[in-house]
Amino acid sequence: MLQVIARKLFLSLMAMTMVIAGPAARAQGMALLRDAETEAFLYDHSRPLLEVAGVNPNAVKILLINDPTLNAFAFGRYMGFHTGLLTIADTPNQVEAVIAHEIAHIAGGHITRGRDAMAAASRPMLLSLLLAAGAVAAGAPEAGFGLLGLGQNVGTANYLRYNRGQEATADQSSITYLEALGKSSRGALELWSKSRNAQVVFARRVNPYLLTHPLANDRLTALQQRVEASPYYDKEDSPEEIRRLRLIQAKIHGFLHDTNEVLRIYPLSDQSEPAHYARAVAYYRQSKIEEALSEIRTLTEAHPEHPYFHELEGQILFEYGHVNEAIAPQRRAVELLPDVALLRIGLGRALLATGEPAMVEDAVAEFRRALFLERGNSFGWFELARAYNALGDETMANLATAESRYHAGAKADANVFARRAIARLDRSSTEWRQAMDIILATQPAEGAPPLPRASDEGETPAPQPTTSETPDSPPETPDVPDPTLFNNSF
Repeated sequence: MLQVIARKLFLSLMAMTMVIAGPAARAQGMALLRDAETEAFLYDHSRPLLEVAGVNPNAVKILLINDPTLNAFAFGRYMGFHTGLLTIADTPNQVEAVIAHEIAHIAGGHITRGRDAMAAASRPMLLSLLLAAGAVAAGAPEAGFGLLGLGQNVGTANYLRYNRGQEATADQSSITYLEALGKSSRGALELWSKSRNAQVVFARRVNPYLLTHPLANDRLTALQQRVEASPYYDKEDSPEEIRRLRLIQAKIHGFLHDTNEVLRIYPLSDQSEPAHYARAVAYYRQSKIEEALSEIRTLTEAHPEHPYFHELEGQILFEYGHVNEAIAPQRRAVELLPDVALLRIGLGRALLATGEPAMVEDAVAEFRRALFLERGNSFGWFELARAYNALGDETMANLATAESRYHAGAKADANVFARRAIARLDRSSTEWRQAMDIILATQPAEGAPPLPRASDEGETPAPQPTTSETPDSPPETPDVPDPTLFNNSF
């Protein structure tokens, strides 16, 4: 019992110190975003670094977080990057520096070792609890409370010192990875210079021994000599990579920031590609569809090989009810990037919205291809369920809904829909095994009804859902482990 109490106290203290360390440590309630273009940029810059670090690139999933602060984090097989990192960074190399830092946490096993450090840090707290209890029992409550506070301070300080050491190690490892690829680490110095300026006032008010990360100035000093001595220090980003980042920045501004502010940053006098991109999104959000289409078509006509321009044109048309017109640009995006699940889902949604049986059949094919590429996409499964329902195939609609709810973390719902599906499926079919896998994975520990038998064995089928029983809104964002527990933020 004492150990549980001590651990809860320690975690509460850690939560407070992480808030002090920076707003990005707030992972509770973080908003996950999906964007094929931004994800491709992050994956393209991550894969070579993961390989150099000895980490399987296919085993790491990247999350995009809707947060305007300059930060990132790593935990388990996930790396999370704030939208603020992408909009604040001046160069792709600055983003690469952060990616390399987070990969160093994964490659160094810092998460597992961090748990060990947390356990070690809790020992003085446990001892202080025991000594405090003894002092209180001996009639010295003031001494008892003093001992309790001392143990907590020692335990917290030990852990924070260890965590700062991890951060320093990750900084050094990130330079090693970048140099192994013949890349500059100057981006790291540039980012720490930005952070140092923001921390000037902050550092005066906070005890540096109560921080999870070293101060930006200390990190800059520790890296500067090594980075500047690198033979790759002056190597510049390619014009194409700079263009990619500028377009992503424009898209993020357009979708996430105040539209009037977007139009101020990208005025009509600016005829650059990023400006057209940002204004297309801003006008789209303001329901000015003609202006939005004019802006994005300026880009699609000038760059017909760019899939994401076609994707946005299709999205604008689809969202404003021009369903049939949306199909062509969405299809063109898929032709240019056939292995991107999100693009196929976009095309499938447009085909499904026509309501024409042949188009709906095509939508099913697109959703199935998308889910082959990205099986855990709960929204893709949800859309597939809608398509099957439109075709009158309630059994497959139930099965797709079960998958959707399972990948969204709603296991009880997944179990219900899988049971409904399995009662109408042939036991020898792949779909029957698929439904059974979901049932077994979501089976309640106690009090659950027996597993259903296939209908070909003479059992009465489970009740089938009506159209209204199939969810008509997207599933919630899947649950993601809480990175604040591990505190490997940038």
